[in-house]
Parts: sequence; structure tokens; C-alpha cells
Amino acid sequence: MQLDVLIFGGGAAGLWLLDDLTRRGARALLLESDRLGAGQTIASQGIIHGGLKYTLQGALTPSAVQIRDMPGLWRDCLAGIRQPDLRGVRLRSPHCHLWRTDSLGSRLGMIGARVGLRVAPQVLADDERPIALARCPGVVARLDEQVMAPESLLATLFAQNEKRVLSVAPSHIQIDLAASNTVKAVQLANPATGAKLNLAPRHVVLAAGRGNAELRRRCGLTDASMQSRPLHMVLVRGQLPPLNGHCVDGRTTRVTITSDRDAAGRTVWQVGGQIAEIGVELDERSLLARARSELQAVIPGIDLSRAEWASYRVDRAERATPGGTRPETIGVVCEGNLITAWPTKLALVPYLAEQVLERISSPQTDVHEASEEEVAISDAWPRPQVALLPWDLPRAWLSNDDLSDRSRRKAA
Repeated sequence: MQLDVLIFGGGAAGLWLLDDLTRRGARALLLESDRLGAGQTIASQGIIHGGLKYTLQGALTPSAVQIRDMPGLWRDCLAGIRQPDLRGVRLRSPHCHLWRTDSLGSRLGMIGARVGLRVAPQVLADDERPIALARCPGVVARLDEQVMAPESLLATLFAQNEKRVLSVAPSHIQIDLAASNTVKAVQLANPATGAKLNLAPRHVVLAAGRGNAELRRRCGLTDASMQSRPLHMVLVRGQLPPLNGHCVDGRTTRVTITSDRDAAGRTVWQVGGQIAEIGVELDERSLLARARSELQAVIPGIDLSRAEWASYRVDRAERATPGGTRPETIGVVCEGNLITAWPTKLALVPYLAEQVLERISSPQTDVHEASEEEVAISDAWPRPQVALLPWDLPRAWLSNDDLSDRSRRKAA
């Protein structure tokens, strides 16, 4: 089967690109070795950032300029007035909140550099505040940054392109190279049926996040062009008020909280921000004890007495930067007919797809139509499922007593 583009990786970046390609008439397939979005997409907090968090040092940074148009673009897609049509995506919230503690650094951080941003904070009156922030001593503002349910985004993009998405384990993929950076053919084996599918792609896009490292090695390339920055995220569940937003402190986002409900109807908070950066060096119990204290400090009066706690680790795969710092924007590396792509942030996925498309020549009009045998094989191929949310995976949840016992033992 001759293809214009073969995509590795069924996260938000790969699925969005696949949708763009097929709407333009390209012959494209996507291969996923696990569940759709397993890794970064499903572990993300789902916020479509507008850039304000990158202006806390008082300047309109390159990161802020790059991302400032994204909430408007996503909003159009979610309304169905721009492609891809994302009207089927579930929103956790149409906006976020921004608040500060009573420290001087926090007050300065709220000033930011809002000039030039498309999404600016709107200060709320006391009676407009969300319940969780009712007793906050400082300013509370609203940001028109949508918060999406990542599993719903994945399911929507997959439903629109299901026939073009195949599930195949890495051990059942053979990559034939014409040179160290040029893929000649890719052979897939289906162990359940014994069928084999031979693909001849003009372009190959690696959009598999952390999996790009191994794919690059299999294509005769080094992984020196990518880096991994870890996070240790916190989960809190219980009878909690819904909350989506950022608490700023000086130049940092002290905590970023997004909320959803689990199957039992409990509110679940995902807690990231600076606490997740610090948590990389901590074991789970130490991080959770620290997170509990941090939440009590930044959300005055919050009742966490009956909350349960857990954590998960995730690696942010990105294009390498000097010193391993956060990239200012997306990463795209072209080598032969291989394109390696990293979105950096979920909000930048549309921009990544646009940049990859610019590097792919127009679909060939003389590509032969797939034979009946090829169509039959691809139609019968297994399709991947959407990954489970972090709180739906089997994991141990700790009570406040568990964390207190740990603290007492350390003190002893």
C-alpha cells in the first residue's frame, strides 16, 4: 500500500495531523503501539493555555507570543466552525481561574505582562468567585482558557479517522531503510491472523512522544535531538469543590489544579505546577504530604480532612534545548523522508500540525489506489482503545492518616 504519510503515535499530535492530512486528500495511516494518548496526552491537565503563565516575569516572552492565539483557534474547533470539528469533545470548564496568595511576590506575579495577549485575566467580584476560592485573601481573576477532557479529545479525533488508525506492537513492525534517514518500507504483521501489510510511505512522521527516541534509533538516527523533562503529578479525590486554575507566586505557577469526576461521582483534582516540578525528587508519600500543606496554604479554608491522595509520574518529551530547559515552542526535525515532531504543550498541537504539513509535499496524484486485498487487510486490523485517565488506573490511594503516620515516623 503506497502512502503519502505514515504517522507513528496516536496521541493528540498524531491524531490531529492525521485528520488534517486526510481532509486535504492525502493517503495517510497512523500506527499506535499502546492505547491512544497513553503517556503525555492522557496525563495532561487539558488546559488550552493562552500565554499568561509565561508572562509572570513581566515580559511578553517568545513562549507567550507563540501560544497566545491557541485558545481562540481551539474555541472555533470546539464550536464546529473550524476544522477539525471538535463539537463532540467534553469540556471540563470553559475557563480557568487565576489567584494569588497574600505574599508580595504573589501580588507582583499577578501583574504579569498582559499587553499583547489574546486572553487577559478578568478580575472577579467576591460573589463571582468559585466556591473553592471564596476565602482567598487576594485577587481572583477569570481566564478564558478552556479545560478539555483529554480522553474525549482523543475519542473524537479517533472516531473521525478510525479506518486510518491501526494497533500494532513494536515487535510486529519491520522498518526497511534506504539510508540512515530514509524509510523505504514498513511491514506490519498481525499475529492474530498471520496477515502482513506492506507500506511504502513517501513521508514518515514520528509523533510518539517519549517513544520517538526508540523509533529514531530504529530508523538509524540518534536521539540527541530530543530531551525528557519529568513531572510528578498529584491526585486528590473526595467531596471537593470543582476548581480549574493557577495560583501564582512571583514568577512561578505555585499550583495548577484541574478537576473532573470519577466513576464513583467523587471530584478528582489533578495538581501540577511548581509542586509537580519539585516532586520529581521526592518519593510519593513525601510529595503528597507536601502537596497537602501546599494546598492548605494556597486555598484558605479548604477542607481536605477526608480526601484521598495518589500521584503519577509522566515525562514531557520535547526537542532538545541547551541546558535541558523548557523549549519556547514546538519541535520539528526533518531528516530525509523522516519528520520528528514534538508539540511541547497540548495547546500547540494545531500549530505543530501546520508546521509539519508545510514540510510535506502535496499528495501525489499518481499513487495507485489500494488493492481489494490491501483494503481487506487494513479493515480487519485491530484498532487501539483510548487510554485510561490517571485516576482510573489501578493504584494505591492514601488517606490523611497514612500521610500523618509517615510524618510521625520521620519525626521519631
